[in-house]
Amino acid sequence: MSEQQKVAIVTGAGSGIGAATALLLSQRGYRVVLNGRTENKLEHTASQMASGTASVKTGDVSKENDVAALIEHTITQFGQLDLLVNNAAIAAFEPIDGFSVEDWDQQMNINVRSVFLMTKAALPYLRESKGSIVNISSVSGIGGDWNGFCYNASKGAVSNFTRAMALDLGPQGVRINAVAPSLTDTDMAADVINNPDVMAAFKQRLPMGRAARPSEVASVIAFLASDDARFVNGAIIPVDGGLSASNGQPNLAGG
Repeated sequence: MSEQQKVAIVTGAGSGIGAATALLLSQRGYRVVLNGRTENKLEHTASQMASGTASVKTGDVSKENDVAALIEHTITQFGQLDLLVNNAAIAAFEPIDGFSVEDWDQQMNINVRSVFLMTKAALPYLRESKGSIVNISSVSGIGGDWNGFCYNASKGAVSNFTRAMALDLGPQGVRINAVAPSLTDTDMAADVINNPDVMAAFKQRLPMGRAARPSEVASVIAFLASDDARFVNGAIIPVDGGLSASNGQPNLAGG
């Protein structure tokens, strides 16, 4: 099936990597269902996409009922599902002493539970289309960040979920992979990006000397979803400008 006939769901599509991915998929002919919790952000993304290629469905993908409604909306609108991009995420960095159980649960629910719920709900349709899943992990799921224990744990879970599910889903004709960005110029990273002193320290550790652009991560997501990657399954692809080549040095949060 050509990309002009395919249907994708992108969660967290209101900004950053999610928005860039939705736009690129639209340019390649996908019809895309944009999901997030803030409707005006989703509508802004949709307004930049080709006519007839975008549909907006708000909801919290850490909640079962919202996930079911999102899948139902997609099938009602477009009749099929070929690609799921699990991008929705939040990040909070602070010492464990000030980190509440509620903080932990919120981050784990949005970053990990949503991936499980969306994957499970989408699978019947992805099996039918022999489709694929691309999860957004992070270099933070490969190593550690100061005061990032919860975010690191959540992205480590996403990476290992991806590897394990590749074993189960590969024989069913469904591929699942993940990208692992480093620091990316998104709303979530605005406090870092807009702080010259912090960015100066980051640039010293990033071999390419800058943060990633959302479009650069989106390009790798689109590759993993394409037929060009038809034998790529269970891979965690760093999109980090060479950071993960630093042989075990502490990583820099991404996504």
